[in-house]
Amino acid sequence: MTRRRLVTSLLLLAVVALFALPLVLDGGASEYTGTDSVATEAIEESGYTPWFESVFSPSSGEVESGLFALQAALGGGVLGYVLGRLRGRRAARETAPPAEAP
Repeated sequence: MTRRRLVTSLLLLAVVALFALPLVLDGGASEYTGTDSVATEAIEESGYTPWFESVFSPSSGEVESGLFALQAALGGGVLGYVLGRLRGRRAARETAPPAEAP
């Protein structure tokens, strides 16, 4: 095994440990909630009433997470397309022969 592969493997193992170790040490005792639910509860406790109702409210959490994943995939696709176009333009500009002056 080369030194480069060893370093890459150790770094990958360290990243996995950073995510897994807190979950293993906790033992499932704490409740991981998102900030959205905590903020919603705090706002509702203050007596705030919304100005309007949602146009579409998904019936289950799976539909909501699926729509979120779809939105993330579309955003990633658009971002990748734009970055690819910009890189392609730069590559085309660098390989194109210089224009001759009249």
